[in-house]
Parts: sequence; C-alpha cells; structure tokens
Amino acid sequence: MTNSRAEQALPMPEALRPWIAGISTVAAAGPPEEAFVHLPDAGTKVVVRVGVDGHRDVLAVGPRVRATYHDGKALASCVEMRLAPGTARPLLGVPAVALVGKVVPLDELPSGTARELGRELRWLAPEEAVAHLADVLPDRLTRTSGRAELVRAGVDAMSVRIGRTPGPVSQVARELAVSERQLRNLFTEGVGLSPKHYARIDRLHAVLTHATTAPWAELAAATGYYDQSHMTSDFRALMGVPPRSYFTGRLPAATPCRANPRP
Repeated sequence: MTNSRAEQALPMPEALRPWIAGISTVAAAGPPEEAFVHLPDAGTKVVVRVGVDGHRDVLAVGPRVRATYHDGKALASCVEMRLAPGTARPLLGVPAVALVGKVVPLDELPSGTARELGRELRWLAPEEAVAHLADVLPDRLTRTSGRAELVRAGVDAMSVRIGRTPGPVSQVARELAVSERQLRNLFTEGVGLSPKHYARIDRLHAVLTHATTAPWAELAAATGYYDQSHMTSDFRALMGVPPRSYFTGRLPAATPCRANPRP
C-alpha cells in the first residue's frame, strides 16, 4: 500500500482569490516505512516544507506529468499554496512550463517578488503564512489580466467532471474566440501543459476519486473514455501500473526520496 496524505484546507481570504486557488496543510498519514506516491498534478504550488529535523524550505513545485513512487521515510509536513492558472509568471518570474517536473527554492527564481516571499514565509506558521500572503500579494501583484482570465476559462472548459467531459481543443478554442495555437500557447504559459495533457491528468483524478464506488466500465463512460480498455491504457501511462494493480498495492519499484529539493 502507499502512504496517504492527511490534507486539511485552510480558509481562503478573498484578497488572495485572484492568484491562489487553494491553501492546505499536508502531512503523511501512515507509517513512515510505507511507500509514498506523488500523483500526476497539473497545478503549480508554493510549498513551505518543514523537515523532521526542523529544517524549513520554501519551494516552487511545478506540474507533474506522471506518478512517481518513493521509498518510505519520515515525511515532512508542509503548507501548500496552489497557484491559480496564469499566476506562475507574475509571482515566480517564469512561465509554468519552465517548472514542469521541477522543485525549485524560491530564492533561486528570477523574480524579486518570489525571493522576498520565500524569506518572509520560511518561519511562519500556516495561519500566519496565509494572513501574510493576504497582506502583501495585493500590493505586489497586479490584478489578473485578460490573458490570465482566458487561461482560467480554458482550464475550466478542459476540466473533467463526472458526466461532463471537455470537447475537442478546436471547439474550446472557438468558444473562447481564440485560435487553437493561441489556446495551446496560453496553456503552455499559464498551466505548463497542453490542453489535452491537462485534461488527461484531470480525468485521471476523477477516476482515482470514484474508482472505489463505481464499476470500471461505468466510470470509463462517465469520465469520457471510449471504453474501459482506453481508460486502463491511459491510467497505466500516467500511473505506471493499471488500475487494479494500483488499488491492490502492486506498485512500480520505488526510488529513494532525496534531501535535495530538486527532482
């Protein structure tokens, strides 16, 4: 079995909603010897990580395109601040695509705003960090631009819900009054992934959420797959194992977790 995460959402101040999609505290919920999985994730996050020795890091964590499995260890607790689509460049100084598969300390990023924020957040408790962000971000960042609003509209259109799946990229582009090329560029800059890859990862999370409550064939249809075999194939490509193996704990070989924050 894999180690689970104990995640608790923190209240979101209205002042942060233009840039932050959600804030939560996260800790390992199982014995430290159990393997740990990082799921594919289309989001970019700022993470304040506290090690078991008390060491603190403030990190930018980019999108993950595939699951990774790691040897069990005494995992750190952390505060995760999920950036809204289109926020990476104004806050961190780089487009989201530059962070795909990477974990980078904020003090190594080109943005003075990011470096300053890293120094300020390092020693704050979770609630203090949220209050500090609400105090400083509105003054340091401009309100969301029309480009950012387009990114977010595109993300909403390409998101998967049970019984509601996104249309083709060409259709979404027409709905947003942009070309397919412009839509792909918007996603690359603001999300880090292509629209199709974003939808694949979002669909995977829908499958993971409902896999224990719905038959495989019904779940495949409800999440927009052609059939169960296509769902199984896509699950294997993103998770490294087919669904039945994952849910019964037959997982790929784990790799050691490194102290160095870079992947």
